[in-house]
Amino acid sequence: MKPLCFVLMPFGVKPNGAGNTVNFDAVYHQLIAPSIEAAELEPIRADEELVGGIIHKPMFERLLLCEFAIADLTTANANVFYELGVRHAMLPGTTVLLQGGVVRLPFDVAPLRTLNYQLDPSGSPASVSETRETLVKLLMESRKTRALDSPVFQLLEGYPDIKRLKTDVFRERIEYAEGQKRELAEARRAGLDAVREFERKLGDIGGIESAVVIDLFLSYRAVKGWKEMVALTEKMPKPLAETVMVKEQLALALNRMKYSERAEQVLSELIERRGPSSETYGILGRVYKDRWEAAAKSGSAMLARGFLDKAIDAYLKGFETDWRDAFPGINAVTLMTLREPPDARRDKLIPVVAYSVERRIASGSPDYWDFATRLEIAMLAKDEEGAMDSLSRALAVVRERWEPETTLRNLRLIREARERRGGIAPWMLSVEEELTRAITS
Repeated sequence: MKPLCFVLMPFGVKPNGAGNTVNFDAVYHQLIAPSIEAAELEPIRADEELVGGIIHKPMFERLLLCEFAIADLTTANANVFYELGVRHAMLPGTTVLLQGGVVRLPFDVAPLRTLNYQLDPSGSPASVSETRETLVKLLMESRKTRALDSPVFQLLEGYPDIKRLKTDVFRERIEYAEGQKRELAEARRAGLDAVREFERKLGDIGGIESAVVIDLFLSYRAVKGWKEMVALTEKMPKPLAETVMVKEQLALALNRMKYSERAEQVLSELIERRGPSSETYGILGRVYKDRWEAAAKSGSAMLARGFLDKAIDAYLKGFETDWRDAFPGINAVTLMTLREPPDARRDKLIPVVAYSVERRIASGSPDYWDFATRLEIAMLAKDEEGAMDSLSRALAVVRERWEPETTLRNLRLIREARERRGGIAPWMLSVEEELTRAITS
């Protein structure tokens, strides 16, 4: 699927402030849309995909969730400037600016890099071929470099990117109608059928606030509604469905449904389009890890070894992408330990992963995965005291049942490898028993 490009511009024929008019519909259809398509993007204009609900909702979704945008500043239209300000405040790059005619731009945007295009006497674009060529080059450059073009991000070092919110705390940071939030929380506790009923009562997903849709999406994950997660992505507005988080979680659901090739394709395309991330590579590592286990159970030793190496490589790339995220790091270390013979890089990597998770815990906002990571490190080091301490802390902050299930699965793999190599300590089995109780209680 092509990345989306949202077009910010007026509609119809408008005066340009210099005694002439501009035919913005002609500008869009003759110049902007063909250029976007030539750059292998998909154009979306505000009036082309009408949905229900508050009129600002689809506009904000497109502004903040579309990967690319073009803003036509001709006539200094107030709506366009407002939308551009919102995008510049929230996204660091991938916004291309245009201006038609010779009207001087307002002072605040005059220094920004802007492509000028010519207009004929009727207000339609002139010299279309040459301008298209330049616009396509700008879009392709934006796709390749993703350089900062927002003056806010350029001038304020460390200014946050809202797309970098961690998936597992997303639900805790979004705000929407408290009644719906409570109702969905109750549905999660009741199980999959209740979450399905919640979605049924919502009606058309296209007209629902994005926060509600994302909470519903993650609620299906919490109750293992993998098929429902996949179906929900097909009902989402395109900008929301194309976000990194939704794509990552879609791949997770596909993999749980045993569609590992489709999951791999979604993740590979995401890495190619958006670049590497610890979360994307972490989920890709899980895809290969599941294939390794399946091949090993079927007796295909060489195939299993190949998938194990691919899983280690994916997890390692995830950790190298962001050393602060210990989750892919501990998975790489664990699989290195399970390899026959063990991967020699493991001994150098363990202290780095341990330091990463300790820094995260010391930050004052640790979550389940931080303590679960420290638990796995303790198990690998045969550190009983450290394992018991980490286990108690992890169990106290479990949010969803699948979290301890994932940890138990990893610890069982470690224990089975230890048994093959000469036995384990009894306390290691007690850790598995405690995790099993947490899952079944």
